[in-house]
Amino acid sequence: MEIGKERFKYTKIEKSWILQDWANSAYSIMITTAVFPLFFKAVSEGAGVSAVNSTAYLGYANAIGTLAVSLLAPILGAIADYKGYRNPMFSLATGLGIIATFSFAFIPDENWLLLLIIYAVSSIGFGAANIFYDASLIDSTTLNRMDRVSSAGYGWGYIGSSIPFVIFIFFQLTQILPISQIALIKGGFAATALWWFIFTIPYWKNVEQKTYIKKQPHVVKNSFLRLWETIRNIRQYRNVFLFLIAYFFYIDGVGTIFKMATAIGADVGLMANDLIVVMLICQFVAFPFSILYGVLAGRFGNKKMIYVGIVTYTFICIFALSLDSLLTFIILAVLVGTAQGGVQSISRSLFGQLIPKENANEFFGFYNIFGKFAAVVGPFLVGIISQVTGNSLNGVFALIVLFVIGGAVLYFVEEPIRKIN
Repeated sequence: MEIGKERFKYTKIEKSWILQDWANSAYSIMITTAVFPLFFKAVSEGAGVSAVNSTAYLGYANAIGTLAVSLLAPILGAIADYKGYRNPMFSLATGLGIIATFSFAFIPDENWLLLLIIYAVSSIGFGAANIFYDASLIDSTTLNRMDRVSSAGYGWGYIGSSIPFVIFIFFQLTQILPISQIALIKGGFAATALWWFIFTIPYWKNVEQKTYIKKQPHVVKNSFLRLWETIRNIRQYRNVFLFLIAYFFYIDGVGTIFKMATAIGADVGLMANDLIVVMLICQFVAFPFSILYGVLAGRFGNKKMIYVGIVTYTFICIFALSLDSLLTFIILAVLVGTAQGGVQSISRSLFGQLIPKENANEFFGFYNIFGKFAAVVGPFLVGIISQVTGNSLNGVFALIVLFVIGGAVLYFVEEPIRKIN
């Protein structure tokens, strides 16, 4: 049994794997959550698009971008299971995301449609890269340390993403740079891409593909055949399949709230600077709670900790109906921070413990298609209900059904037996 400081020591490979979460999480807050949604709403509404429609269009773009990854995820994962394929595919997807993010700085201010299209492209690169990144958890640590390392990835990712975010907020609030607000925002997008690239370097150097299928002729064709065999024999993986169904529902709600938070806050009249500061508070809250989830999962089990997160999000959906001030938005953001990283990291590690290691990329392809396709449903649900009712808070409340269904199905998933550490 590990005690004291030993509990939080990591190997060189584990640190490199964790640092990749530090690298790409800058995209999550600067592009997915905070700055880009507000920038897009300002640009689109300046071009005559209504507030409700701009929120809906952003939801549709999130849905379209993730749908592309959803459809490609299983076959990409199946190909990446062959020796020597995973790391190059990871690099290609990461490069696409970084280049698209960097290009935000050069899109004309008035072209909100092109901005939305490039945003969808960047989300495809980000999502595809995470298929291979998630699967590499299997090769980066041991079964008994998986909860801890996965949680550390999310936890340090929140801190890593907060650094460029804090720098951006500092320059925005102080206005000490002799540049326009638009130039500052575009500079923030370019800095996000650079941050993503620099801190991915340790992963490129140290994380290798250790579990794999030996390379065969006609890799793409054989990957489709293997994928089809897995689908045909899905009954052999009943536990995995049940988990994926549960994950599909509850992670849909988690991802939708994460992506649409600032847009919805803007709809109820909150100021852009206030929204950005509150999202930063959320990041700092998420760091210790992500680590805590990993520690508690080792003691109480993955399922119980996922249920803690589901209950928290269910309350968030209900409490969101009272969102009418900065104070209530802060409360909601703090609640999100306590659960978001924990639910995601423990879900990733539990899935890694359920699947056969030699097919990790293929199975994480399914993991991503269930997660990403779920991310299509949630934003559409928020968008449609917001437009029908004329109130985006009703869209958030509707997400409660996803958490209830996900929690019910998760009950039937059997956790693997492992040594207590």
